[in-house]
Amino acid sequence: MSIEDYRRYPLTLRMREVEVDGRVLVTTMLSPTTVMPRALDALYALRWNIEVDWRTIKVTMAMDILRCRSPEMVRKEIAVHLLAYNLVRWSIATAAYLADVLPRTLSFTGAKRLLLAFAEQLRRCHGQRLTFMFATVLGAMASLILPSRPDRIEPRAKKRRPKPLPLLTIPRPLARQKIIAQRHARGLT
Repeated sequence: MSIEDYRRYPLTLRMREVEVDGRVLVTTMLSPTTVMPRALDALYALRWNIEVDWRTIKVTMAMDILRCRSPEMVRKEIAVHLLAYNLVRWSIATAAYLADVLPRTLSFTGAKRLLLAFAEQLRRCHGQRLTFMFATVLGAMASLILPSRPDRIEPRAKKRRPKPLPLLTIPRPLARQKIIAQRHARGLT
């Protein structure tokens, strides 16, 4: 944030606390007649979709580790991940529209897997056959309905522990040479 932006913000903010189903929500929407507590709760529930989408982009789209080194290439790598994510979401939205279901009820991971499985066939098809093939993929995608789990609670923890190995901090060929040199020094080769 620039200094100019920071100076434009007020010194204090007025907030309103609302309790809904045992949760306390805090908002800057001050009017209790304009924004009812249940409406705030619904907005909060929709906000959770953003968190799920970020997790999907990072984990399912494998953007949790960026491999590029220069800032320009990192921006391009992020842009390609977001493009791929939006293409899968577009396919899901199309399938949901054709099946008359809500897009959020369809599995993102399943849709991505379907598109990857049929990618080569879709690339090779042309004309009417491509239309038929894509309709088939969309039909399969529309069947990937997620179960309704409104009260699902999952811990934010990894079940499997990573192996206690050191990080590879040098190029792999150099690491191999070091191992070979250590074996020679011990007389193992």
